[in-house]
Amino acid sequence: MSAPLLQIEGLSVRVEDKEILHGIDLQIKKGETHVLMGPNGAGKSTLGYALMGNPKYQITGGKILFEGKDISEETPDKRAKDGMFLSFQNPIEIPGVSLTNFIRSGVEQRTGKRIRFFAYKKELEEMMKVLQMDPSYAERDLNVGFSGGEKKKAEILQMLMLKPSFAILDETDSGLDVDAVRTVSSGVEEYQKSIHGGLLIITHSTRILESLHVDATHVLVDGRIVASGDGSLVDEINENGFERFL
Repeated sequence: MSAPLLQIEGLSVRVEDKEILHGIDLQIKKGETHVLMGPNGAGKSTLGYALMGNPKYQITGGKILFEGKDISEETPDKRAKDGMFLSFQNPIEIPGVSLTNFIRSGVEQRTGKRIRFFAYKKELEEMMKVLQMDPSYAERDLNVGFSGGEKKKAEILQMLMLKPSFAILDETDSGLDVDAVRTVSSGVEEYQKSIHGGLLIITHSTRILESLHVDATHVLVDGRIVASGDGSLVDEINENGFERFL
């Protein structure tokens, strides 16, 4: 049996003076897609931020192992270089930095070497086509004046270009219309197919999951995983909500 790509053992997390997560255990192998669902306020985003090392989220118990190494004390940039990626629920705007240059800088930091511009630009154009992004967005300042859908597409574009071995998608389908969800979902499919990394999709909706292969579903309530199952658990939640887990 292959070792887990990500292993969370007894993870408890505090934000300021409130403990949000209580003893989370979770294992994700390379190539697997896991879904974390739960009602608003359950602690789903807290888990994503804690995994990426946001200093606001303090680990009070347990540990995070990534590719067999304890990364619980590592900085966010070190985790990103190791191959972790977080797609934010509300992507920030960065005036003065184009989408092209932002992603190029990220790829160079991730790989530790300079990249050939023309090969990079060709790959960027191909990935933008997958996401049905207007090519002009490549030269626009990152997320400045982007619609909600374009911001989410830009996040998935970063994931496809950075090729992380493990990606966390936090409410990537939030606030998107049906067409935008379908397009973002096709970008996630591309990641599953070509990069074959581990995925943790955090959502309280099920729209983004409709065309994706899901290996495991976990239900988070009040900072605890109260149920786990396969992809069929998504269908049950879609039909009945979280009633039986509360």
